[in-house]
Amino acid sequence: MSSALDHPLVDQPAPSASPLSPRNEKKAHSLGITSATGLVIGSIVGTGVFTMPAVLAGAGTMGIAVLAVIAVGAMLLAVLFGQLTKRVPNSDGGLYAYSRHEFGDFAGYLVGWCYWIQAWAGNAAIVSSWVFYVDALFNIHNPSGMENWGIALVGLWVPAIVNLVGVRQMAWFQNITVVLKFLPLLFVGIVGWFFVRAAHFGPFNASGGSLYSGIGIAAGVALFSFIGVEAAAITAKRVKDPRRNVGRASMLGTAVSALLYVLVTAAVMGLVAHSALVNNGSPFVNAFQSIFPHIAWAGRLIAGVAVISGIGALNGWTLIVTETSRAIAQDDLFPRPFAWADRNGTAWFGIVVGTVLPSLLMLWSYNTKAGLTVFTYLVDLTVVTVAIPYFMSAIAQLTFLVSRRRRVQGWLLARDLAVAGTSVLFSLWVTFASGYQVVYQALVVILAGLVLYAFLNARRQRLGETGEPVDLPPEQAAIELSEPA
Repeated sequence: MSSALDHPLVDQPAPSASPLSPRNEKKAHSLGITSATGLVIGSIVGTGVFTMPAVLAGAGTMGIAVLAVIAVGAMLLAVLFGQLTKRVPNSDGGLYAYSRHEFGDFAGYLVGWCYWIQAWAGNAAIVSSWVFYVDALFNIHNPSGMENWGIALVGLWVPAIVNLVGVRQMAWFQNITVVLKFLPLLFVGIVGWFFVRAAHFGPFNASGGSLYSGIGIAAGVALFSFIGVEAAAITAKRVKDPRRNVGRASMLGTAVSALLYVLVTAAVMGLVAHSALVNNGSPFVNAFQSIFPHIAWAGRLIAGVAVISGIGALNGWTLIVTETSRAIAQDDLFPRPFAWADRNGTAWFGIVVGTVLPSLLMLWSYNTKAGLTVFTYLVDLTVVTVAIPYFMSAIAQLTFLVSRRRRVQGWLLARDLAVAGTSVLFSLWVTFASGYQVVYQALVVILAGLVLYAFLNARRQRLGETGEPVDLPPEQAAIELSEPA
């Protein structure tokens, strides 16, 4: 999970607008297939990959197989988003727009709420990984929870300030962080294999429990690492010929990212002894020290690269959090302050709220958990909340296919049903594998969102923006109210 705006598009953060609510907006520059594919790759490969090998090592070498399976599921989702974009090619908001198109405002709100939650909770997960590398860079040993929280606040609020002041010149910084992120990954994924030792790989199942428990440990962080597969779909209005290119870019970007993930993760597991890798928040430091055992500063160098890359990822995802809430608010399905913008078009209220929330989540996490468990918990919370938009997108496509609104026959129908049906099952399995505690907490957050929707919907009814349900006729209602209970 990285910045969906690790791309020069950061220069023009234009307000989003739903095709279902016409309004004047600035026309964004178009993305060709190459740029759209790069956008997907930059969105998927993020700071989480610098911590992922340690989490997968806790499951054992089976983690590599789980990562490969999740990659297949992610590619199916990429195909699904391409198919949905063919039907709703000018959608703004991607997953939110698909659900609203098929099921109406309530479903659109639910998906938008869940995606907004996962976006800022994902920022908390990114910054928790970032903190490990800050500690490694500055040789901070055994920091307290409050010390790490202070570091996390820097990681969250520096990008927020950048977004608030609208520093367009920061595009060059985004591009530099993308390069700095990919170079060490490619180096480990290619050169690192010449230094791999078979003895470093741990047991197939290192979870200490059943095979399924090991799969559960690996599944959450594996899917978290593929969040961003929907980047081209979300920015479909900026993609040239979206009906054709969104699906292609999503598939190509996901496939390249999957190959890189598997190569890098397996290499790190072979570069670092299993006992040293498990519960290690900065495994790439150890991996580089294994490749360059006589260069003392090699580990700190990669830690510095990860720190700079993390700030770049957080900078882009802060904007994504803001634009997600802005798109829904402009359709009057979210509190209106989230659509407030200054003279530079910056949705300042959304930036502030979208940064305060992960800051508070990090405060709670660091006071209730420690070490790598902070990262894994936040990853699981993010995965559950993003699985719901994925699930809703899949059933939106399933509804379309079963309704036969358009003639789809033969093997094409079988293929599309297989993609939609498998995506439904994949989303359900990921939710189930996340564990009951995280699912329970995510459910509470979702229910809180439904309370908010009740007030928003009541306001829309008062303003005549949506139809009111048919109740008793006024005269009958008066009689009912006047009768004793």
